[in-house]
Amino acid sequence: MTYSIAKLIEKRQGEQYLLHRQYINTSLARVQAIIGFDKIYTRGEGSYLWDADGNRYLDLLSGHSVFNLGRGHPVVKQAMQEVLASDRANLVKMDCPLLAGLLAEELVKRMPAGLDAVFFANSGADAVDTALKFARAATKRSRMLYLDHAFHGLTLSTLALNGGSQFRQGFEPLMPGFDAVAMNDLAALERQLRHGDVAAFIVEPIQGKGVYIPADNYLPEAQRLCRKHGTLFICDEVQVGMGRTGRFLCGEHWSLEPDIVTLSKSLGGGYIPVSATITRRSIHDATFSRLERCQVHSTTFGQNELAMAAGLATLYVLDEERLIERSATIGAKLLERLTALQERYEMIADVRGKGLMIGIEFKAPRSLGLRAAWTAAETAQKGLFAQLVVMALMRDHRILTQVGGPDINIIKLLPPLIIGDEEVEMIASAFDAVMAEAADIRGRVWAQSVQLIKHAVAG
Repeated sequence: MTYSIAKLIEKRQGEQYLLHRQYINTSLARVQAIIGFDKIYTRGEGSYLWDADGNRYLDLLSGHSVFNLGRGHPVVKQAMQEVLASDRANLVKMDCPLLAGLLAEELVKRMPAGLDAVFFANSGADAVDTALKFARAATKRSRMLYLDHAFHGLTLSTLALNGGSQFRQGFEPLMPGFDAVAMNDLAALERQLRHGDVAAFIVEPIQGKGVYIPADNYLPEAQRLCRKHGTLFICDEVQVGMGRTGRFLCGEHWSLEPDIVTLSKSLGGGYIPVSATITRRSIHDATFSRLERCQVHSTTFGQNELAMAAGLATLYVLDEERLIERSATIGAKLLERLTALQERYEMIADVRGKGLMIGIEFKAPRSLGLRAAWTAAETAQKGLFAQLVVMALMRDHRILTQVGGPDINIIKLLPPLIIGDEEVEMIASAFDAVMAEAADIRGRVWAQSVQLIKHAVAG
């Protein structure tokens, strides 16, 4: 008897939303239907998705920056197929796997000076949790500082670093000794550091929720203050790293030299979960401090052969196809085109970003009719206008985007780093058309708000 996943998919295609409503996340399945995102995707390649009817969609979500190389990159696919075909001795656990050593070597080459020890796990939250444990072991301190609006994961430990109250609600009490500071407020940061009990200060060099970019001097000065007070400086590069902002590490824009870096998402080439926490040997050794503590921190699947092969292939593709440089140049073009729209449409408050991480923020219109509609939408649910734009982009232009975070009128763009001039034109033209329609109170953008307001009020 043979087993065929392909035949199973063919037989059950179209049942996914029903299955998710019944067995997985009922609320998420409902939301997809409400906003018109309940598509039956059957194929993904490069920067695009296709549904069961053959319609093509430009994917500006990229799996939240998992698909920096695009979907189905042949080099990564081949590397994983070779590993599967070789029947290598995977996850022996009482050995030191070759591919893990090779991937660690390649990552260290790309790090700031002094970061020369790597720990592999499975997700961004795993990587951050590892960084926190390493920081406590190395400093013998317990407190952690993070930035307001930060997002470092949704596990119970990383939730204590989450700057969004919507994510924290219902899960308190969280871990004690984790405190937020405001971005760009160096005085507030130093007041906390002066206590002498802070193990680490963790930052996203550009914040994922909202695409908030710090002032030019903030991160370098924050790093200096951490050094002054014996606190480790952690750069969470899970979403912003791997070329996303036009540098391998986003922190390179400010010439940062952190004590710990976390990576994940696109490190697996879009095929398999993998994360890496890279630090100084002295910090790493403070955790694995004696022979009997050589496995005091570990994870079952952290050095599996498929993940290590995918990571090696991903780094090769980034270099070979010059995707980091491409992210910088194409991102600059897209940012310029979108910034030009700000001059034409009063509801665009700001366009910001680096490389191919771009945020578009909206504000209330001045005209009375539009302002009344905006107020009604915002009263029902904060950030509802941005959701209306996301829906219009999908409905009329088959462009998949996302709201930049809870309760904010910001859209975040994270296209694959492989996009070109054609996609830049598609994105700019689609935003132009949607904003032109939003300027008309009788247009479909505002008509859709009536249904969303009803759902928001109903909960």
